[in-house]
Amino acid sequence: MQTIEVLSALAHIATALAVGVAAFQLRAAHKQSITSFEDSLTKEYREVASNLPLKALLGESLEDREHQDHLKYFYRYFDLCNEQAFLHKVGRISDPTWKFWQDGILTNLRRPAFARAWCEIAHRANDDFSELRAICSPEDEFFHHSTDA
Repeated sequence: MQTIEVLSALAHIATALAVGVAAFQLRAAHKQSITSFEDSLTKEYREVASNLPLKALLGESLEDREHQDHLKYFYRYFDLCNEQAFLHKVGRISDPTWKFWQDGILTNLRRPAFARAWCEIAHRANDDFSELRAICSPEDEFFHHSTDA
């Protein structure tokens, strides 16, 4: 009888270890899937940003013609930012990654060309971009100073 009790105890221990290993593997797989997903969004950001004027990325203002010629690319950038904010809100983007991305979004939106484009697009898009508006409203005071030039 004692051998059966020992074997039963060992079986319970083995089951508990197997459950622990499975849980660890699931957590690792979940973390890897989030990382892969975030990496795909980073790649998409680079593609979108490659169409934005270098002057805008460097914090310089754009001439009216440059602004109009690139407005569709700014729209794509704001759409991607809005998607990133939404995905964070629903838990698909990790907090550390979101913090980094949000800082970058706010830095860009403080640049004159981005601020000008954001004010125009947000005004024309009516209720679109609700997640992006929540983190940076086009009515924020710094936009009025950035776009007066």
